[in-house]
Amino acid sequence: MLNIYNKKVNDPGGYRQFKYGKSLITLYNCPLKSKLQEIWSQHNYIIYVMEGRKIWHTAHGSYELNKDSCVFVRKGASIIEQFFDATFCLVMFFLPDDFICDVLKTKTIPLYKSGERYEPVMPIYTDTPVKAFFQSMLLLFESGREPDPSLIEVKFRELVLTLAGNSRNSELLSFFCSLLHEPQAVSLQKLMENNYRFNLKLEELAELSNRSLSTFKRDFKKQFKSTPGKWLIEKRLNHAMNLLTNTDKTVSEVAFECGFESLSHFSRVFHDRFGITPRCQKKWLLAC
Repeated sequence: MLNIYNKKVNDPGGYRQFKYGKSLITLYNCPLKSKLQEIWSQHNYIIYVMEGRKIWHTAHGSYELNKDSCVFVRKGASIIEQFFDATFCLVMFFLPDDFICDVLKTKTIPLYKSGERYEPVMPIYTDTPVKAFFQSMLLLFESGREPDPSLIEVKFRELVLTLAGNSRNSELLSFFCSLLHEPQAVSLQKLMENNYRFNLKLEELAELSNRSLSTFKRDFKKQFKSTPGKWLIEKRLNHAMNLLTNTDKTVSEVAFECGFESLSHFSRVFHDRFGITPRCQKKWLLAC
């Protein structure tokens, strides 16, 4: 699975980018990749689309991005669907959890909170201040000059405070509040529910949870009364059985969408769990 943050940071020639430190990266590009691509990022990111169309497929649904779309994507995994009828141009900001929290703690006006619900991809209300912010970033990119890194830090802080000051960004504000106040156990539960369908390694899940691998395994077993590996296989197999039973997806599509490394691995563990191969399960259902 492609780490989109590492890919972009390590390819300065392919992406026009400004950075402050190791984690605050903003970039501007018109990428064009394969039709479907699994990606993940250890940091949240904001996308402002200038041209083109893509769909972010997550565990909670699909989100179509078109020209002038602006969204906040929570750290974790997604499947990106590309359309080749137009070039896809964007401005992207990577925002680590700890940076967001540090900025929010500087707010003089209390953070507005409207509810508890927030999705992996959250729309951002593009009012005049937001549009002006992205226009200022485009001018920096197009100037051809390298801004002082301290200015980039200021721009990231400006972005977070601008978004946090608008009550119309209700989902995003709920997420911001969760970063400040949500118990670690709740955060780990949401992390696993949002990402078990993707082929992420345990080391990558640990990084997403802001834990070392050993701490992740210890906290996981304490909370879920199981090892991460066993829990992931069970969740993926149950989801796979649901897709085979209730959709017209092929066995290969189901294996891909449930995070299995290969079709052969999927068939083997499915048979071990249910006593029947995925293909036989599909054929049996079609015959009924």
